[in-house]
Amino acid sequence: MLEAGTKAPDFTLPDQNGEMHSLSDYKGQKVILYFYPKDNTPGCTKQACGFGERYPQFCKKGAVILGISKDSVASHKKFEEKYSLPFTLLSDTELDVIKAYDVWKEKKNYGKVSMGVVRTTYLIDEEGTIVRAIDKVKAAENPQDMLDTLS
Repeated sequence: MLEAGTKAPDFTLPDQNGEMHSLSDYKGQKVILYFYPKDNTPGCTKQACGFGERYPQFCKKGAVILGISKDSVASHKKFEEKYSLPFTLLSDTELDVIKAYDVWKEKKNYGKVSMGVVRTTYLIDEEGTIVRAIDKVKAAENPQDMLDTLS
C-alpha cells in the first residue's frame, strides 16, 4: 500500500462507457480512489452502493469517486446499470494501476492462497498527493468513513 504523503501515481484507464480517464484530469478536486476485488459480489456491491447513496454529499464536499477493479468495461457497465451507480468505475484488466498502487497481494480464502486485489481506499488531495490510505477496508463502513474524513 502507498503511504500518505506520497504523490499518487497518474494513470489512464477506460470507464464503464469505454471513455478514458486519467487521475490528472481531476487535479484541483479531491479524489476518493477505491480498489475493489470484483463487480457484483456481496462486499463490493455494499461498498459501491454505499458510495452511490452518499454521492451527492461527496459532490458537495468537492470530491469525485473513482472505483477500480480488474473487471472488464462490459462487467462495469452491467454493475453500474444494475445498481444505478452515479460515479466512475475504471477497468484495469492489465493490473498496471492495481500494481502501481500496491493493492495486488496474496490472499487466503478458505485455506486457498491466490493473488487478488486487496480492498484499499485512498484519499487524494487537489494537488495529487495521497492524504489518507486505508487497507483492510470494511466494505459496508468505508463510504461513510471517507465522507467523514472530508473536511
